[in-house]
Amino acid sequence: MNWSAITWLILMVLFLLAEASTVALVSLWFAFGCLAALVVSLLHGGVWLQMTVFLVVSTLLLLLLRPLVRKYLNPKLSPTNVDSVIGAEGYVTTAIDNTMAMGQVKLDAMFWTARSTSGQPIPEDTLVRVDRVEGVKVFVTPVKEEN
Repeated sequence: MNWSAITWLILMVLFLLAEASTVALVSLWFAFGCLAALVVSLLHGGVWLQMTVFLVVSTLLLLLLRPLVRKYLNPKLSPTNVDSVIGAEGYVTTAIDNTMAMGQVKLDAMFWTARSTSGQPIPEDTLVRVDRVEGVKVFVTPVKEEN
């Protein structure tokens, strides 16, 4: 009975199970290394050759293929509706005063609770730009009007 072949087969299954549970694309390459070592074992290669083939194949696949596969398997992040609000301009509909926790702006067709990024009050009907969003509040700064 070829115990080294059985060992490589068991290790390959364990690496595949680990990959299936994590999907980190690390254990997969070691499973392919085990497969290569299994083939060497079945061809009656020595244990040192099996270990060398395992290490070389696993390392090469990990270093060369993992970045490429991750690039194509990971979905691209697309901005959400909230992300599209950042940089948008609108008018203050209720004067913004951070100390009184008051303020509202209209961005496109939606009204947002607003706060001043600088902490300074912003009067009604001022054109503002959204700097960031925290929860359901937008933080804005007045837009300088060009003459």
